[in-house]
Amino acid sequence: MNYETLLAFTIATFALAISPGPDNIFVFIQSIKNGKKFGIAVVGGLMTGCLVHTTLLAFGVSAIIKDNPDIFNLIKIFGAVYLLFLATSVYRSNDSISFETKKKTGKSLSALFRQGFIMNVLNPKVTIFFLAFFPGFLFSDSLSTIIQFYVLGVLFIIVSSFVFCGIALLSGSISNFLTTNKRTGLVLKWLQITVFVGIAIFLFFG
Repeated sequence: MNYETLLAFTIATFALAISPGPDNIFVFIQSIKNGKKFGIAVVGGLMTGCLVHTTLLAFGVSAIIKDNPDIFNLIKIFGAVYLLFLATSVYRSNDSISFETKKKTGKSLSALFRQGFIMNVLNPKVTIFFLAFFPGFLFSDSLSTIIQFYVLGVLFIIVSSFVFCGIALLSGSISNFLTTNKRTGLVLKWLQITVFVGIAIFLFFG
């Protein structure tokens, strides 16, 4: 097992989780609107959805790349190109972070859990991102690729849950910080670009 690869995956996941995106912004908004436990309910739904994507990736991609290194290399190249596309999209985007948190949703914990699950599972961008991100971090020559994908998926869920739950629990402080520090959006924007480009380079040459 290549523990350096797992560490690189963990660091990349952490950096992506703290960068502004639809999922963590939604968690933040629900925490501000309805309370911290409602934000954590959303996190539960989102992370359960990630497990579905991991399963699809593990069994689908594992079957495709088994005994076929050429296809595996094509998947890695696709992943690198897609991540560079994401980096370009972030670069072209506005670096301001806007939150609309005035109106309460009135939804229950279970309803927000379901909403988080559905918005994750039915989002094709998540599937594409997992396909681009995970294959380049396979870390063992002896373990089956299915097991490796599940290890990466669980690690992704653990790290993302830690960050997202932190956002929910510290939503009030984060809101005050973002209000008083106008350059935070710019810093997080370039963090996201750096991570995407770094992973793309890793996939090209790893």
